[in-house]
Amino acid sequence: MASPRKTRSSKSPSRRRSTSSSRSTRSRSRSRSRSRGRSVRSKRSISPAKSTPAKTSPPKSTKRPATPAAGKVKREDRAVTPTRRSTRLVNKTLPEKEKQPVEFQMMEEPEKVRIGMTRSREFGGAIGSFFMVLGLPAGVLGLNILCSQNKCGVQMPKISTNWQTYLDKEAALIYVGWFLFQAFLYMLPIGKVVNGQPLKSGHRLQYRCNGFFALIVSLMAFTGAVYMKYPIQIVHTKFIQLITSGIIFSFVLSLLLYIKARRGPNASLAPGGNTGNFLYDFFIGHELNPRIGSFDLKFFCELRPGLIGWLMINLVFLTEAYQKNNGVLPPGLTMVVVFQALYVADALWFEDAILTTMDIIHDGFGFMLVFGDLVWVPFLYCLQTKFLAENDVHLFWYCLAAIGVLNFIGYFMFRGSNSQKNEFRKNPYNPTLSHLETIPTTIGNRLLVSGWWGLCRKPNYLGDIIMSIAWSLPCGFSTPIVWFYPIYFTILLIHRQRRDEQVCAKKYKASWDRYCERVPYRIFPKIY
Repeated sequence: MASPRKTRSSKSPSRRRSTSSSRSTRSRSRSRSRSRGRSVRSKRSISPAKSTPAKTSPPKSTKRPATPAAGKVKREDRAVTPTRRSTRLVNKTLPEKEKQPVEFQMMEEPEKVRIGMTRSREFGGAIGSFFMVLGLPAGVLGLNILCSQNKCGVQMPKISTNWQTYLDKEAALIYVGWFLFQAFLYMLPIGKVVNGQPLKSGHRLQYRCNGFFALIVSLMAFTGAVYMKYPIQIVHTKFIQLITSGIIFSFVLSLLLYIKARRGPNASLAPGGNTGNFLYDFFIGHELNPRIGSFDLKFFCELRPGLIGWLMINLVFLTEAYQKNNGVLPPGLTMVVVFQALYVADALWFEDAILTTMDIIHDGFGFMLVFGDLVWVPFLYCLQTKFLAENDVHLFWYCLAAIGVLNFIGYFMFRGSNSQKNEFRKNPYNPTLSHLETIPTTIGNRLLVSGWWGLCRKPNYLGDIIMSIAWSLPCGFSTPIVWFYPIYFTILLIHRQRRDEQVCAKKYKASWDRYCERVPYRIFPKIY
């Protein structure tokens, strides 16, 4: 915020007595327009013996005291809103461990902002969005129909024309009930409340992080259902109907989100989803952070119903296999369930880390994220466990051991790089990160060029891809469908890395060019 222009200081009392009455009136008029603090100091500087007696009649001039012009701020209000420059000055006086990152300073009274119209469009614009809206649901249904009981291949299956194959009241109630159950856990006043990244207005939204608590309660509820002999196999027998219920739910929620965004303020819109085209904005997301009171819909859907639901589906498959094999757990299926359970638990334990991702910071909450969170993740990421539960696959112990080591390497890289990034974003002056090399940017922050982030630009993506391969290896190579996840995930992360790089190049300019020279490889060292 630009500081207001300084006013001239008032003249001394002795000089004022020698001037004419009209000049004295103008001087008194100017003195009344100054800040309260300076007026007090000015009055104290006048000794009682020399001060002129107070006049009882009003001054001849009826001119009002000058008021600050538009855009100017009174002296007593100047320091209310800290700026990045003031943060840097404060950091110079603080010890190294107490310094705060410049880019994360919150403004207490931000100026009003307006989101402009979106010029660039992704995914082929409105035409691409149309095919994505139709193709994504068809893809989830098609892959699960292709890989069904005792058969999993690319041959054309028999498509049922009976509507009850796809729609079921009980399946719909299970899906909606699960969503509401997770929403109830999210609203409980349990867990820490953290601040998100600064918005364009300068405000920070607050988020309740109790995802790991929700995971523990969900596991306890699942254990209770198994103990009470509730027919959990209904999730498997009505799998297609559950997918259809999720698709319908996603369309309805996305439409309501679009209507809410249209009726909301302009400042709440997503910068990438404000084209004015209904189909594109509906797909990409018209509002950045849609909320109902303190209930943040995007943050909730990112890690709760879909991610925990993915693990619950895996546990249903594992429990069925355990009961079918007379109390014996299949090694391959058990290993994949454990791998994916660790992945889900990690995401929920470090739930606040998602607040720095592109999904939360940049992307609006529309059909793309709604469908991805609520349908794509739970019903496609479980393809490996579904295949292993429905087909007998035997592996030697040393093969399982090698797969376990590969998954550990991927997880070690994924968790190590993410933790390093998150700690650096929270406090780049952390003494534990003092050994890391950085490149300064023009906006005040720094870019990591050593440690995990000197290996490649997205070492966390590399760890993710390695883990996805470890999840498919126990399925063997009898069908390419079980390899859909690592193939798709690699394409997704490459695309996301390029999107993120465009944002960073625009944000950091010349500093980003220096960073790319220092870290030339994007995801795969020595390859890409």
